[in-house]
Amino acid sequence: MARINIKRAIVLLVTGQAESLEFSSFQTWEVRSPSVVLQVPEHIRLTSGNPERQWKLPPVNRREVFRRDHHACQYCGSAKRLTLDHVIPRSKGGTHTWDNVVAACEKCNSAKGDRLLHETGMVLRSKPKAPIHPAIAFAEQFWKEQPTDT
Repeated sequence: MARINIKRAIVLLVTGQAESLEFSSFQTWEVRSPSVVLQVPEHIRLTSGNPERQWKLPPVNRREVFRRDHHACQYCGSAKRLTLDHVIPRSKGGTHTWDNVVAACEKCNSAKGDRLLHETGMVLRSKPKAPIHPAIAFAEQFWKEQPTDT
């Protein structure tokens, strides 16, 4: 949802990229040209999306991984001297993807070294996953299951 000016709304309606939403209680504006009289409603809806404006998955880099992991080590919770750690080491076939990279403090990263989690006995605080669209993340907070009384 976004606010746009009336000139942009007219262009979207005339080019067929938007359609008017008919609500009886909302205002419409009458725009006149020498050959056309156009009714511009207060609310319009886009009929097709612009592929350039679609949300793209951010790259796997330090800043984005730290943001996803809330700037905390995924092994001990420390927020000091953070590095990136591959859960499955690259030397053992691990990839540099969202589900294999976590934030780790230097101490935990060096303790884990070039080994798998079950070899070290270390446990991740949360399962690494790719970030989701910000609008979906916002909506999910309202859809969490509520405890039921039985």
